[in-house]
Parts: sequence; structure tokens; C-alpha cells
Amino acid sequence: MAKHYDQYCPVAHALDVVGDRWALLVARELLQGPKRYTDLAEGLPGIGTNILASRLRDLETAGVVTKKTLPPPAASRVYELTDYGLELKPVMRELALWGARSLGPPTADDELFPGWLVCPLDMILGPLAPAGRFEFRAGDEIASLVDGVAYTGPIDDPDVVVEGDAEGLYYLFIERRLDGVSITGDRALLDHLIAAAPQPIVA
Repeated sequence: MAKHYDQYCPVAHALDVVGDRWALLVARELLQGPKRYTDLAEGLPGIGTNILASRLRDLETAGVVTKKTLPPPAASRVYELTDYGLELKPVMRELALWGARSLGPPTADDELFPGWLVCPLDMILGPLAPAGRFEFRAGDEIASLVDGVAYTGPIDDPDVVVEGDAEGLYYLFIERRLDGVSITGDRALLDHLIAAAPQPIVA
């Protein structure tokens, strides 16, 4: 049974709904579209199956998540955000912007899950991006921004391609350093995107 704050306050109530450990990360995964239980478990390494089942049940009870069965031939049961659940996206974008300022660069101990690159593009850079076609490559991960909309994978005719590792991309956007990436294409357009990225906090 989830704990409650027992305060008549919209912030406390919101935390009653999505404040439990893993709840917002389940919502983050579903912001990318409907997913099967196994997809969610794979996208959330470290979550126990009992915890995932519990969070999905709680979010469903709160009207944030719903489940449906896809038509044949798939016939899989998937979870998806309700309209109410989708309203978390701007909230999570603000939270991501806030968190990015003190996140720090990735270390050797940080495990980058499959699809990690599209998440910051969608959550952080998408709303700030100028019009244009950007492609980012970090090892096996490729994600793109087209007029502020994030996509997994490459795109046709990108205006600019940025290639590097996770650390290089971090320093590009947070500290405006170019030494960890290679850039092909419209450098001025990339400069506009870099200028819009969040500034790190000063310790």
C-alpha cells in the first residue's frame, strides 16, 4: 500500500500519485508510446518485477495509465498513458531541465540503457530547438531532432550530424565544449541549439 502525505495540497497529492520510487520513470517510458510489460522491464533495468507490477497498478488506479490489447496478429497487452497521464510531459520536461543542470557528466559506472539518447533530446532539447534537422550518434545509439521533435534512429538529409560518446555530448551541451565530438554540416545551426541548452549550476 502506497504511503500518503495526508496534506490537502496539490503538490502533496501529485506526489501521492507519482512520487513513489520508479513511478515517474514508468511514465517516462510510456511517453514514448504504448509498451508491453516486458518492454517496460527492459527499459527500466534494476526495477523488480513486483515493483513494476505495483507501480502500474497504482498508476492505473489513479487514472494515469491504462492497458489495452492490441488487435491480431500482435494481440499483445500493452500499457499506455491516459490523456491525464500525457499531461505529465511538460512537468517532466521542466524536471529534466532542472535535473540536467546538476547531473554531471556520465562516468564509467553509469549504465546507459538502450534508447538513452532520445530521452534528453525529447525532454530537454526538443522544446528549445530551432527549426532544422539534427542527427546525433553515440556508439550504437542514434537519435534525431526534426523541428523540435525527437526520433529514435537516423534521418534523411540532416542539416547537421554530431558524433561522439555520451561524455562528449554532455560537454557539448552543458559546457559548450567541442573537443569531444565531430560535427558535419551546418555548424551555425548547431550553435543555435547549443545556445538554447540549459546552463549548469555553479557549485
